[in-house]
Amino acid sequence: MQEAIILVGGKGTRLRPLTNHTPKPLLGVAGSSFIRHQIAKLMDAGVGHVVFATSYLASLFEEEFKDFSQDLKISYAVEEVPLGTGGAIRNAARLLHGTSPDAPVLILNGDILSGVDLPTLLERHEERAADVTLHLTRVPDPRAFGLVPTDGSGRVLSFLEKPKTPEECVTDQINAGCYVFRRSVLDAIPADREVSVEQETFPQLVAAGRRVYGHTTEEYWRDLGTPLAFVHGSADLVTGRATSSLVGPPSEALIHPTAVVDPTSRVTGGSTIGPHAVIGPHVVVDRSIIGAGVVVAEDARIHESVVDHDSSIGRASLLREVVVGCHAHIGADNELPAQLRLSCGIRIPAQGVRVSGTAAACPTVH
Repeated sequence: MQEAIILVGGKGTRLRPLTNHTPKPLLGVAGSSFIRHQIAKLMDAGVGHVVFATSYLASLFEEEFKDFSQDLKISYAVEEVPLGTGGAIRNAARLLHGTSPDAPVLILNGDILSGVDLPTLLERHEERAADVTLHLTRVPDPRAFGLVPTDGSGRVLSFLEKPKTPEECVTDQINAGCYVFRRSVLDAIPADREVSVEQETFPQLVAAGRRVYGHTTEEYWRDLGTPLAFVHGSADLVTGRATSSLVGPPSEALIHPTAVVDPTSRVTGGSTIGPHAVIGPHVVVDRSIIGAGVVVAEDARIHESVVDHDSSIGRASLLREVVVGCHAHIGADNELPAQLRLSCGIRIPAQGVRVSGTAAACPTVH
């Protein structure tokens, strides 16, 4: 039986306030929690047992899957103290069912949306008799990532820190957050301290001459760690640029059957409208995520933004690259600047925030 570990212990600080009450992998993406898209991908690849390596708000993962009835066994390995990526993998390994030292174990980061073909990745691992196989992807600008150069056979030569100069960009290949470990290699990771696979385990294996290979692909790949990337990943699933068996045919929008959208409104760009949301007349929602129970008043415009559940957006307000926490209220005629994040429960009065000026009369007696 093929087994896998998903690393889902991070706090998702870059996605706050959305992650103040929900772990990043449980946030809604294209109509389902992101972790369910990953589970569907693993099941399509023939995986029969998954271990979640959890830490932050760990109990919510069991709550999410308490009624999961499909043919997949799920286990939960809770990280009581910080163990790093390597330590989390080693902690989860104790719950794997297989015991063969040569058995391949899939490892996935819990915040990567990827089109990598997992059966092919496993095949390449077996063909090369590899100790570890890493999925690598190419990016146009690798300066924000650690680099992973390989030789002509795909063998990993080194793991390099983020380059600071053009001369240090010796490759455009980066670690894509998906691995296959030989079980014996996984079990050799120290279990009693914090370990980073990227900075410690992988470089040590290469230095020791172990068989560490890269599997480089041109398939879709996105790290969903920032608000804009999170919104774009969801939209890509809806429009079909990225794929998941949980999403239907490509479309401009994914609208929950219980949502109410006025016929004069436009919902485009792969936007998602959640359960019981209400979209008023002449509203524009483009490449955005509108959560459950959200009310958007007439003439509002929402672009590349997330509005968390049970919030309201006032008449003629404009949101662009904004994150609105749950139970928030944005009054009429607000104009919110890019990269603004509004805390859960916040209330902004009409015309309370504007990038451009307003001709409204001053309410103060002078």
